[in-house]
Amino acid sequence: MAKHFGALPYQMIREMIEGGFIGPYPPILFDQSLSQVQPASFDLTLSEEIYRVRSVFLPRPTESIRKAMQIVCPEKHSFDSPLDVDATYLVRLSEMVALPQEVYGYANAKSSSGRNDIHARMLADGITRFDSIGEKGYRGSLWALVTPRSFRVKLNPGDSLIQMRFFNRDTRFDGDDELEIAYQKHKLLFTPEGEFIDYSRLQMRDHDGTLILTLNLDFDVVGFRCEKSQEVLDFSKRAFYKPEDFFQPIPRQKNGSVILRRGDFYIFTTKEFFRVPSELAAEVVPVDIRAGDYRVHYAGYFDPGWGLGFDGSLNGAPAVLEIRPFEDNLVIRDGQPICKIKFERMAEIPEMVYGQTGSHYLHQRGPRLSKHFKT
Repeated sequence: MAKHFGALPYQMIREMIEGGFIGPYPPILFDQSLSQVQPASFDLTLSEEIYRVRSVFLPRPTESIRKAMQIVCPEKHSFDSPLDVDATYLVRLSEMVALPQEVYGYANAKSSSGRNDIHARMLADGITRFDSIGEKGYRGSLWALVTPRSFRVKLNPGDSLIQMRFFNRDTRFDGDDELEIAYQKHKLLFTPEGEFIDYSRLQMRDHDGTLILTLNLDFDVVGFRCEKSQEVLDFSKRAFYKPEDFFQPIPRQKNGSVILRRGDFYIFTTKEFFRVPSELAAEVVPVDIRAGDYRVHYAGYFDPGWGLGFDGSLNGAPAVLEIRPFEDNLVIRDGQPICKIKFERMAEIPEMVYGQTGSHYLHQRGPRLSKHFKT
């Protein structure tokens, strides 16, 4: 492994696969695993082993998932049947890892999981946190807890709901100085009209190395609210479903605000367009609870190259937000601070960047549903 520090890029993840540090089970699927490598992440896939469980759980230190799962009374499930709303399923992932001694990892739900309100979290043997193999040199199996929150979902072995990211050091920006240098060098934020927003014009800062983005309600359709459909969404079908069968469009309001109902699931977007240069990656991080009791992301990871375009010609792209409020009649307004983006350095510039092979979300310019829906 190269002696550079930060998030591991495409070529370093491939090296780990080729060296046997990340592998499918059984290993006959080696060539397929190479196709799962993204610019700075690795797509984890569902195996054929799935159970319905009564509760969400975590293992104790040194305890395997297979042992810990016995406390939640697992019942064998078949992928032939859809996953029910608000029911939780435990799925063994196809990949196992035996990481180099200096490498650790964290997981994020993929965009298509988050935008369909599928709550997908990774579990690892002996790790007492969700979405974490924060232990350097981890060796063991990986599992996923999957809970559809809004409508039934049909999954299949081989589907990918979660992506894994690997690190050899924490290189997230921890203050304004690092952020400002990168911001001015790479021109990170733009208006919807393509005008660069100079760092001196940023009105809101938390002084923790993050960028605060605001809500955009300046569209004919400002967002979508999930309708708790009785239909089943087959995760394998692309551009197949009518949005109105699962979501209700939210029209622009004269007063520039929207009232959110507690517990409902919404899709909105940011007013600012942002870019992630090839030497950085980015992630949505939780906002201060004092800004309101709601969640704004269930995926929220952005590969190097996001908002740049393959040739660097794009002036950013907005972040699509998956919002669920936890208090009654929450009013959100156009231009309101809504989420925070935290950047981190890559260990090397990736040999492949976001959008190089195409993406459903590459040219999104407003609230957009997942790739399963017709546009």
